[in-house]
Amino acid sequence: MNRRKIMILLAGLSILMLAAITVAGQLLSEAAMVTDFSRKNLAPCLSYPFGTDWMGRDMFVRTITGLSMSIRIGLLTAAISAVIAFLMGILAATMGKIADGLIIGLIDLVMGIPHILLLVLISFALGKGFWGVVTGIALTHWTSLARLIRGEVLQLKQSQYIKIAEKLGQGKLTIALKHMTPHLIPQLFVGLVLMFPHAILHEASITFLGFGLSPEQPAIGVILSESMKYLAMGKWWLALFPGLFLVFVVLLFHFMGSTISQLLDPAHAHQ
Repeated sequence: MNRRKIMILLAGLSILMLAAITVAGQLLSEAAMVTDFSRKNLAPCLSYPFGTDWMGRDMFVRTITGLSMSIRIGLLTAAISAVIAFLMGILAATMGKIADGLIIGLIDLVMGIPHILLLVLISFALGKGFWGVVTGIALTHWTSLARLIRGEVLQLKQSQYIKIAEKLGQGKLTIALKHMTPHLIPQLFVGLVLMFPHAILHEASITFLGFGLSPEQPAIGVILSESMKYLAMGKWWLALFPGLFLVFVVLLFHFMGSTISQLLDPAHAHQ
């Protein structure tokens, strides 16, 4: 088995693990809200591997449910951001200097504002909650990928088959969608996967700060924010396990993105 097959196998296992966490979190969503004061503040044990909190809620169930929500938000926001980046990159490179200048100016404006600040402002302006977080993340994570796609389109415009299509009278958008898009799909897909960890971390960050998901939802940001009140009392497991699993999920997405990038790179095709 060569390196390429091993990488495909590892990427497949990563996808299965993330899918399992997502499905398990949805199935355990009701169990994550169950309180039982007879078992409150229990340290990790065989019955409760991640312990319980001050309301007797199972921290393992809450952690899996929170990660499931983070993954779903990451998938949705990354997909929206990728579509915005694709459209902006295509329009900037094909619709003339005025459109290019306006879109580059918009990209510079978004990237010039501190990321977390802009995210908090958008989420707060939309009333926080699920859709506030989704909108905020989706509108702030497209800029880097848009620049990459714009650069790729500018290179493709110098290709002979693109120049021939122009001489045959095909429109700019027709050329972009019919002839350029197939070459942009690998970069778009890799960029989409690599946006997942950023989206997940930012969702957890603004929720931790109180500008994201509501406290009633068992999100990772909510869990970590609430656990800060009890760390001084020695309840270390309330923050340790959710934090470690959040890092684990982020690293899985990052590994998937790096692996897919190498698999799509012609230089690694025969390794």
